[in-house]
Amino acid sequence: MARLPRLVIPQALHHVIQRCHDGISLFRDDDDYQTFLRFLTQAAKQFRVAIHAYVLMPDHVHFALTPSDEQGLSKMMQHIGRYYVPYFNHKYQRGGSLWQGRFKATVLQAESYFLPCSVYIETNPVRAGLVSETADYPWSSYQHHAGQRLDPLVSDHPIFWALGNTPFQREANYKEMIAASVSAKQIDVLTEATNKGWLLGTTDFKVDMAKLVERRIEPAKPGRPRKQV
Repeated sequence: MARLPRLVIPQALHHVIQRCHDGISLFRDDDDYQTFLRFLTQAAKQFRVAIHAYVLMPDHVHFALTPSDEQGLSKMMQHIGRYYVPYFNHKYQRGGSLWQGRFKATVLQAESYFLPCSVYIETNPVRAGLVSETADYPWSSYQHHAGQRLDPLVSDHPIFWALGNTPFQREANYKEMIAASVSAKQIDVLTEATNKGWLLGTTDFKVDMAKLVERRIEPAKPGRPRKQV
């Protein structure tokens, strides 16, 4: 069966996952993380992609982002691969790609899914056992959202700003969400939708988004189509 084109809708919120090959660590020291972030920052600016939340894990990366056009997301990811992979291969005397196939992405209705997605992304290191507290992991957007540092990569999403009228209110409310984390069901829904490229949102949202793309945005209903009489 032919592979569906990746679902990308300009000005809509997307969740993106890029994994590396099994048995390979994307990052082996702090310089690797910093170099990746430098290339990501350059690419996001060049291709006009707003990064709202991110985490760099040892074997994969997550982003919540908004592309300004249909090509920007793919161009940003290509830019990262074009510069980070040669850097990594030269440094560690290896060859070949780092990536486990093409990156995964889907569109999310921001009102329903931005905050769960952002919390899911930033609490990933805790679930993986890398740190005991989200604030202890330096390679994510959490410290920016918690007011611990200003991250030049992050473009705050309007949903985050709606958490409070002052930075203190926003940060306090967001910290409560991080402490509560996300449910296993929310994680499964976000992961499955992203891996399969199916849009997440209300029926009305799906109807509106379907008008903008030339592909299915959710799985077909099981069973054979009903014959027209």
